[in-house]
Amino acid sequence: MSLKPRKVDFGQTWGVLQETVKGVITLGDVPRSTWNDRFSDVYSLCVAYPEPLADRLYNETKIFLDNHVSELLTQVSNQGEVGLLQAYHKAWNEYSQGINYLHRLYLYLNQQHIKKQKLTEAEIIYGSASTNSAEYQEQMEIGELGLDIWKKKMITPLRKSLVTLLLEGIHADRIGKAELTTSDVICGVIQSFVSVEAYKMKGELDMYQEIFETPFLEASGEFFVCEAAEYLQKADVTVYMERVTWRLGQEELRARKFLHHSSVSKVRQCCEEKMIAAHVTWLHTEAESMVEQEHRRNLSLLYPLLRPLPGALTPVIQKLTQHIIQQGLNAIGHLQGDTIHIQFVEGMLAVHSKYSGMIEEVFKRDQAFIAALDKACSAAVNHRHDRQPTRAPELLAKYCDSLLKKSAKGISESEIDDKLAKSIIVFKYVDDKDVFQKFYARMLAKRLIHQQSQSMDAEETMIDRLKQTCGYEFTNKLHRMFTDMSVSMDLNTKFTSSLRERNAENQLGIGFVVYVLQAGAWPLSLPPSLGPFHVPQQLERSIQAFESFYHAQFSGRKLTWLHPLCQGELKFNYLRKPYLVTVQTYQMALLLLFEQCDSMSCREAAASLRLSHDQLVKHAASLVDCKILKRSGDEGDLEEDTVLILNLEYYNKRTKFRVTGALQKDVPAEMEATRRSVDDDRKLYIQAAIVRILKSRKMLRHNQLVQEILGQSKVKFAPTISMIKKCIEALIDKQYIERTQNSADEYSYVA
Repeated sequence: MSLKPRKVDFGQTWGVLQETVKGVITLGDVPRSTWNDRFSDVYSLCVAYPEPLADRLYNETKIFLDNHVSELLTQVSNQGEVGLLQAYHKAWNEYSQGINYLHRLYLYLNQQHIKKQKLTEAEIIYGSASTNSAEYQEQMEIGELGLDIWKKKMITPLRKSLVTLLLEGIHADRIGKAELTTSDVICGVIQSFVSVEAYKMKGELDMYQEIFETPFLEASGEFFVCEAAEYLQKADVTVYMERVTWRLGQEELRARKFLHHSSVSKVRQCCEEKMIAAHVTWLHTEAESMVEQEHRRNLSLLYPLLRPLPGALTPVIQKLTQHIIQQGLNAIGHLQGDTIHIQFVEGMLAVHSKYSGMIEEVFKRDQAFIAALDKACSAAVNHRHDRQPTRAPELLAKYCDSLLKKSAKGISESEIDDKLAKSIIVFKYVDDKDVFQKFYARMLAKRLIHQQSQSMDAEETMIDRLKQTCGYEFTNKLHRMFTDMSVSMDLNTKFTSSLRERNAENQLGIGFVVYVLQAGAWPLSLPPSLGPFHVPQQLERSIQAFESFYHAQFSGRKLTWLHPLCQGELKFNYLRKPYLVTVQTYQMALLLLFEQCDSMSCREAAASLRLSHDQLVKHAASLVDCKILKRSGDEGDLEEDTVLILNLEYYNKRTKFRVTGALQKDVPAEMEATRRSVDDDRKLYIQAAIVRILKSRKMLRHNQLVQEILGQSKVKFAPTISMIKKCIEALIDKQYIERTQNSADEYSYVA
């Protein structure tokens, strides 16, 4: 064919083209040669000489399609309500496919004539001079034109009847009475409401939503309301939740089967609103008994129903929090015996493990429920009975001590490591972590000094766990304690070498090991009630030799001997068989007095050792209890005139044993001293925080200052408001800060 523009007889050309258009739109048999000729005719009309005939071709095609759709409307309407959907569906399938073919036939008209006249998206949004003129009427591409005509000539007249029949068909599908053959028809008719405006750049779902989606959601809502009322009358909460869960699943499948994908979430939301949100108060009431009875199946049904509704899970979370708190208090509230620390930690871990598993199984590890578990466990662990300080830090430290000491029998290393790892769970919930740190440090010091640690690797692993939880500063002193032990071993090796060099090793006559510990790192101090202690002559030479060696190594350092924490090993040679007995320094000094005699009064022993009577009694009582020494008189407290007698008939199955000293046990006075030390440290910490905050902020109101202090200290402890106020007053007295002239409720930093 020639591409050169030429004169064209429109009437003759259109007459031939119209026959082909009719064959295409009705899916008739159009040979390839005929298709090519008609394609050329479209081109010829668009480039006709002297004037293009494209507009006339467009108008005639529009008239033809108008008439064709009108004829189809008559055919479809004649089927009546019984066959209306099937007739419409059949006509639509034929027409939509035919208009797609026709669009291709008019390719040149669409691309070279209509598209060039089309407005851009920007012109549609912001307008242009041409769009504002009264004469302007935009031409559609042939495919779009055909769909627009179908919408106006077919859908609009049949809209009410079609929607009614569609809703009836979907309702029949809901109640299980739908015919299998109607499903494809219903889906196809609904899809036609979307496809007919799919060409639009925006608002392509407007008609679908207006004529079908809106009435469908209204009808669905009415159905859900009736079904919910029926379930409530006939069933309990378990069956109701099962039926609602089933209904939600069915409606989602049905929406995906029949509707546009944008409607799926709306259908689910409608079902949730009518069947769940409308009865949420009743569900919350039932949830209380579910939580109290820990009915996991019911809660696993309830959770996915309430989760999509804003705020619907809040009452369940609150009830679960209260329930876990109560269960935690029941587990740790009434502890008795010598294993209170074990009962406390393992009881709390059992509660945490139980409800952690429940949250994972029932609530799918929902972060809101995990936070509720944390809140509940924290409340139980830090519960204060009668406003007394919580014992959680002390009990947790004792629990760790019992596992790390050599006295932990019948437990493998892997079990000990597992228990220590789990104890960190409880540690995370302890508010007063500084109290735990004090108790743990004291117990660690005793384990290290008395060589009672089960495993040094286990000790270091536990400290690393604490560091990961609270940071390096929290465990800094604990690490330094380990360093001191290592340095002390090296120091003892050097001391022994220096004695060998001077041939003085045999002159001491005893084995002598010293731990040199930093005063700032170790929680060790002499009780104020202890006076000067007379060191046994057997130890004096060794002490003097070590002091000379140490001062030669380090100038300017001061050594303070902590005799109450020392121990020695004595060999009893006066009995039928020899015994190796480990005792504390004071006990050793007391026993060494009996090298020259077999008996002496308490008054004489106290004078020789330069101890008060009360101090002597504490150490002598344990020797009397284990029958190494005997006493004169009846049983009771040791008096000054009581005579202590060396038991020459002493017998023990073991030839090597340890005598537990009174000071090695935790006494109330030591506990109270630990807590006072914690309070002193807290005051210094808060005062430093106040100065640091006001130095950076220059000026701050009281409530803001308190909030910032609470935020900075929450990692280590939870300070009371009264303590914060006292620290503020102390800093004002020290002139670090001052009240501003404008307000007594505002503070400023004094530079």
